[in-house]
This record gives sequence, structure tokens and C-alpha cells, in this order.
Amino acid sequence: MDLFSRSWAALRTAVAELPDRDFERPSGCTGWLVRDLVCHLIIDAQDVLITLVTPSDEEPTRDAVTYWNIIEPPTGDDPLDALIVRLAAAYGHPALLKFHLDDVGSAAGRAAELAHPHARVSTKDQVLTVADYLHAYVMEWTLHHLDLIMDFPDAAEPPAEAMAEARAMLEKLAGAPFPETMSDRDALLVGTGRRRPAPAEETELGDLATKLPLALG
Repeated sequence: MDLFSRSWAALRTAVAELPDRDFERPSGCTGWLVRDLVCHLIIDAQDVLITLVTPSDEEPTRDAVTYWNIIEPPTGDDPLDALIVRLAAAYGHPALLKFHLDDVGSAAGRAAELAHPHARVSTKDQVLTVADYLHAYVMEWTLHHLDLIMDFPDAAEPPAEAMAEARAMLEKLAGAPFPETMSDRDALLVGTGRRRPAPAEETELGDLATKLPLALG
């Protein structure tokens, strides 16, 4: 749960420090500008708040890793993706997006800190403990932090421990480890299709390369 808080705080700080002009630049999410990604993060924060106040008495059906489903790689044509683009444009100015993310995002962070880790919550027809649900979001925050700074090589990266944990979860989903020669960042980018592997990387990946990319949903 602590890693949820640290990765989420780092991502919100990265958005807050981004110059307004950069909201019109591409993000690492197919078909989305930075402003669209930030709008998606607002909805993510709302989802966290909703889930944390949706208790369940049933036994958990998923954990932090199995929360994620492997889906078809996004094309940018999904109706929900298109809605995000229109909603982001409706804000009209990056300052409004920043304000809304800070407002709702801070509330989601406080709710996470106050939630009991062993409580059970329901989301998307799944039941998880609070601890597993929040831990699953370490993957979400880390990948989207990398998406946010994709075009900004000098920007602060996600916390190192968050990237290491996201890599470990991705390896469990892939059923195999990534080569030790690959950094956590490169493993996450290549593993989720955010960039293509270089020829040398593809050779090192071996049979794992045939399973990639892993699109998570």
C-alpha cells in the first residue's frame, strides 16, 4: 500500500510540474496526447475512490497480478478512448486538468491511506483485498508515468522500487522473466508494447518475444 502512495504521488507531481505547452505533445498511449492521458488519470482516481467504498463480503477472486487481463493491443479506436479525447479537449486549458487531477487524485490518495488492507472490495465483477487492489495500481501508475514522460527524456522517472515491482508483476503475467540485461524501464516498455525491442533485445528475449507485447486491461 505504501508503494501505491509513493508511485501515485510521483505521477501526480510529474503532471503538476509539466509546462502547459507540453499537454499538446504525444504521450506513450496510442492515439493520446498528454492532455488525454491526464484526463484518463482523473478517471482512474475516481475509480479508486469508487472501489474503496464498494465493500464485499465474498472471498477474493483476484490478486494484484491476476487483476490484470491480457487484451488486444489498443488501436486508439475504442469508444472509451475516443470519449477520453473529447472530454480532455472540453477542459479547454491544462490548468483545469491539473486542478481536477490534484483535487480528485489527492482524495484517492487519502482514501487509500485510510483503507484497511484486509478489507475486501468489489470492482469490475472481481473481489480483491484492499491491499491487492491498491498494489495492482502500482502497475497502472508506473506505466502511465512512463507514458507521460515518453517525449521528455530529462523528466523524473517513476520510483525505482515501483518500476521493479511492476516488472515483477509483468513477468508473472508473461510466465517468464525478462533478461537481466534489460533495465526495469526497458522491460516495461518492451513488455507492454510501448516500444519495439532492438534486434539484440529480441535475441535475448528468446521465446518470450513471441508472447509480447502484453497489453493490460
